[in-house]
Amino acid sequence: MAYEGILLGMGNPLLDISAVVDEEFLKKYDIKLNNAILAEEKHLPMYEEMAAKPNVEYIAGGATQNSIKVAQWMLQIPDATGYIGCIGKDKFGEEMKKNSKAAGVNVQYLQDESTPTGTCAVCVVGGERSLIANLSAANCYKSDHLKKPENWALVEKAKYFYIAGFFLTVSPDSIQVVAEHAAAKNKVFAMNLSAPFICEFFKDAQEKALLYVDFVFGNETEARTFSKVHGWETDDVAEIALKISQWPKASGTYKRITVITQGADPVVVAEDGKVKQFPVILLPKEKLVDTNGAGDAFVGGFLSQLIQEKPIDVCVKAGCYASNVIIRRFFVVENLLASI
Repeated sequence: MAYEGILLGMGNPLLDISAVVDEEFLKKYDIKLNNAILAEEKHLPMYEEMAAKPNVEYIAGGATQNSIKVAQWMLQIPDATGYIGCIGKDKFGEEMKKNSKAAGVNVQYLQDESTPTGTCAVCVVGGERSLIANLSAANCYKSDHLKKPENWALVEKAKYFYIAGFFLTVSPDSIQVVAEHAAAKNKVFAMNLSAPFICEFFKDAQEKALLYVDFVFGNETEARTFSKVHGWETDDVAEIALKISQWPKASGTYKRITVITQGADPVVVAEDGKVKQFPVILLPKEKLVDTNGAGDAFVGGFLSQLIQEKPIDVCVKAGCYASNVIIRRFFVVENLLASI
């Protein structure tokens, strides 16, 4: 199989500003732990406050970009992956380009000249994290960029697509274009529920995209929110995964598979009317350093095997492996990618 450009991601490229904070900091900015939200006016001063902390780290990220970079690291096949999104024409944007290309990902960024590169505050408390995204330039992506011949060539070449649900807040029309292409050409299209607020406040756009999705990823909190929003009256993750897998589908080429992670609890996979559970690699609490990026890493590991047409159990094991590596130290994606 030819692997060049086989996997294409599209999403919100963000520079992560990551720091260990305390409960008082969370309270000050009205932040809940283990959550992901878009920044409001009240959150804007926190970026400078975090930047002034002695332990601050800057990491080229964004959910989809993280997953694509991990998939590239797991594959160790040059130019197997590509990524599209919007950055600013500034030093952070240049750093993003340099970092992603060094990771072996073929990035085709739209550069917005008037808006700074997006940032995401990663607040870490006791190994757990909360994300507050200030999209800035990432919010400026337009489907016109996707349709340019040099960028559409990436879409034509790819056989697998992955887009985090966060991109529904930016360019649902771009998602629709890729989703329809995947269905028409019998390619594989994967998305992530991404966050409770996506399920709650972008319900219509999510439902429209879901018609085309072959693989749905998410965690237990997102799955339960999805269930609540759709009036299913169940918190049982296995039942929810099954219901999502049976959601109407625009293309009958592939049966939808739902993959829900649950932290230290087993991964739930719903496929063809059945639910299977796969144990994760357990990690002693004292070895847990930072859960930031664990879900993104799981998807990256999973996709790295999926595009090689490996069985689902192998894909899940690879996802669990990548996730386990990530949570054992800070900012490990960058450390891993430095070894490519």
